Amino acid sequence: MRVNVTVNGEQRQADDVWEGESLLFVLRERLGLPGSKNACEQGECGSCTVYLDDVPVCACLVAAGQAQDREVRTVEGLADGERLDPVQEAFVEAGAVQCGFCTPGLVVQAHALLDRVPNPSDPEIREALAGNLCRCTGYEKILDAVRLAAARR
Repeated sequence: MRVNVTVNGEQRQADDVWEGESLLFVLRERLGLPGSKNACEQGECGSCTVYLDDVPVCACLVAAGQAQDREVRTVEGLADGERLDPVQEAFVEAGAVQCGFCTPGLVVQAHALLDRVPNPSDPEIREALAGNLCRCTGYEKILDAVRLAAARR
């Protein structure tokens, strides 16, 4: 089947998508957007978090056909050209990027949190990021990054 989807503001098309194919596979393998990571493929780690119509979702759990005629925003789409989003900048400056595998999902989830709650408390940050696992266990730096991004917004 053919899937038409708007990704990061650009109309995109993927052909020969099989019915069980995930949105994550289409983004990474068919559309060349490797930012969202493929880790657990079960929605357990959050490394593949993207926006689907402005709602954060695990792209590994979304069938590609469900994205037909919808809008997807990946971690690549948060930046404005060469200028990083303030959340992305904060992750870099706070040292919250360790091995980097979980970072895209955490950045998208933190971005969504700050859109909903501009100045979140630590418990609100922890709750929002509870579905995103960092195997390097660098959670304190991640919390620092979210606090820094919130302070700059």
